[in-house]
Amino acid sequence: MFHWGKWKKRMGANSSSKRPVFDDKEDVNFDHFQILRAIGKGSFGKVCIVQKRDTEKMYAMKYMNKQQCIERDEVRNVFRELEILQEIEHVFLVNLWYSFQDEEDMFMVVDLLLGGDLRYHLQQSVAFSEEAVKLYLCEMTLALDYLQSQHIIHRDIKPDNILLDEQGHAHLTDFNIATIIKDGERATALAGTKPYMAPEIFQSFVSGGTGYALEVDWWSLGVTIFEVLRGWRPYEIHGSNSVESLLQLFSTVSVQYSSAWHKDLISLLRKLLTVNPEHRFSSLAQMQTAPYLSDVNWDDVYEKKMEPGFVPNKGRLHCDPTFELEEMILESRPLHKKKKRLAKNRSRDNSKDSQSENEYLQECLEVVQQEFMIFNREKLKRRQEEEGCLGADGDGDGDGDPDEAEGGTEEDEETEPEPEPEPEPETSKLSMCGSVCSSPGSC
Repeated sequence: MFHWGKWKKRMGANSSSKRPVFDDKEDVNFDHFQILRAIGKGSFGKVCIVQKRDTEKMYAMKYMNKQQCIERDEVRNVFRELEILQEIEHVFLVNLWYSFQDEEDMFMVVDLLLGGDLRYHLQQSVAFSEEAVKLYLCEMTLALDYLQSQHIIHRDIKPDNILLDEQGHAHLTDFNIATIIKDGERATALAGTKPYMAPEIFQSFVSGGTGYALEVDWWSLGVTIFEVLRGWRPYEIHGSNSVESLLQLFSTVSVQYSSAWHKDLISLLRKLLTVNPEHRFSSLAQMQTAPYLSDVNWDDVYEKKMEPGFVPNKGRLHCDPTFELEEMILESRPLHKKKKRLAKNRSRDNSKDSQSENEYLQECLEVVQQEFMIFNREKLKRRQEEEGCLGADGDGDGDGDPDEAEGGTEEDEETEPEPEPEPEPETSKLSMCGSVCSSPGSC
């Protein structure tokens, strides 16, 4: 068993008695963090636990190899995710704190949640009670309500992307295929994880109709809640299923609800799993009208005053231990050897020997280097506090934009590679996509 408490104490003991002091004008970079251990990986990168050397605060750090992102046409998605996360912040999201880069990787440093994701606990055969899942439903409802206010469709809500903190509260993560829609716009891309995707996403792909909007996330929430409660999903869907067969499935198969569930819970799930998005529950206001949630104090939910029905074991780290072994043994470019590796690469680059290896790749890497969005929430909050003080003295208005979140892992063996989101030409910071992606039409 992994003794997390002892490990945290040991890491504290190993840290220098005198904290380093970094220049406040300097951008946060890789050297500001101590790498502690690997905890996950997904289609867009790997995740490790880190400690910021000056504050000793613990975070999760997601890092994505630039060359792999270019080769897989994923640069646009990474940039879109960064753009979204820098502009949002919520108590039930996994919030972004820093983003930075070096020659090899792009980094996102986010909230560290030690309770594991719901997929992990399902795989560990945890039997979630109705009360426990009811709180997840309420917390995710508030998260979706917030995203809705920011015109954001997450597009990948599933147990893998709901992380628990040490107390057992749920947080939504992984915005790598999220998109923003405004002023009546509708999304059209076939994007997501098939078993959790709403019928109108497939319908839009087949018929080229009007597209879809924020309602798709509420369908995914319904599928997720059903699965966490019952252990399997309401529809038997796999990544290999054709889009046409899925549309047939939704029109012919009825969801079978457990007779042991409260009738009001079943009624609410029916509202979330309504095939027609116009009749689906898809807002906080609608959820609050549900008899099943009539006793909920939503202020208490937001302030995390509701006691979770499931509390992760604090005596262990809730992730697959093979992530750490892979990083230490199998990874060809391990993170803990980055400093030496980059120094060697710089020396080699200075000799000009590698300049002709792949001129197109080098050009793409330079574009990524120039366009990457550096972010520091700590500095932003400090500036907002200072402006607030000035505003109180009549020297400023104290206004500031809210900011936020991401990070985490995802794994679903039935999930096919997620398609790229549709282009959004109005997003100026992503205008470089055509230069970076080997097949610009897919971005």
